[in-house]
Amino acid sequence: MFSVLSYGRLVARAVLGGLSQTDSRDYSLVTASCGFGKDFRKGILKKGMCYGDDACFVARHRSADVLGVADGVGGWRDYGVDPSQFSGTLMRTCERLVKEGRFVPSNPVGILTAGYCELLQNKVPLLGSSTACLVVLDRTSHRLHTANLGDSGFLVVRGGEVVHRSDEQQHYFNTPFQLSIAPPEAEGVVLSDSPDAADSTSFDVQLGDIILTATDGLFDNMPDYMILQELKKLKNSNYESIQQTARSIAEQAHELAYDPTYMSPFAQFACDNGLNVRGGKPDDITVLLSIVAEYTD
Repeated sequence: MFSVLSYGRLVARAVLGGLSQTDSRDYSLVTASCGFGKDFRKGILKKGMCYGDDACFVARHRSADVLGVADGVGGWRDYGVDPSQFSGTLMRTCERLVKEGRFVPSNPVGILTAGYCELLQNKVPLLGSSTACLVVLDRTSHRLHTANLGDSGFLVVRGGEVVHRSDEQQHYFNTPFQLSIAPPEAEGVVLSDSPDAADSTSFDVQLGDIILTATDGLFDNMPDYMILQELKKLKNSNYESIQQTARSIAEQAHELAYDPTYMSPFAQFACDNGLNVRGGKPDDITVLLSIVAEYTD
């Protein structure tokens, strides 16, 4: 069972492969979403666009399209805390800020900071931790502005090659940077990074560029070459093609996650850190697949 959500117009004028041109047209993102929750939650899209403990959003504003993914830290479950509440609330808050126009396209860290501050100011404490990755396409400047905190991330693909990507942020093996809210007695003990620690980039995109934004459940189980092979199946920019490719990528990552003999990127990283590990990494998986298209209001 799978879940797919799509956004944008049914007809999006984009040319796969990228056009190198300067024009005054506004750009937009045509985006499809697919994901799987780990274990008993697999294939179920929870309220608020959450796949398991992952969460995501896609928001449109007259000045920009904004995407976000977050991965709730599962360790909180040992303390009776639902990890999806933190990631889901963070993404819903960021989505609302965008829809209300309370953001600057060139400053995605500002969106993340404002969203996190709202969580800190809640009268009822919301405990938990989450990684986060925000991607903003400025319609007029054709620039992609990003902020990535932790080990979720994004790829920009042009002509079948990765031309831009996020950098993973880890304190040490399997311990990514994360936003956190801890109970008073645990403050200073629970890892908590500032939104300002997010890695920020800006990149000029072209019509037809493919942008893949995902949580670590994808990147820990599929190396670049596998992802690029799947993206070759994206023959045009209509919704059906984008949805089908997003689903194909998420399904393959989900299958590999439970293959005990597969040398996954996560297993390779573990071996590089002196651990004898083999197999995929069972995890929640969220995939947002986008194509840069000409904006149609």
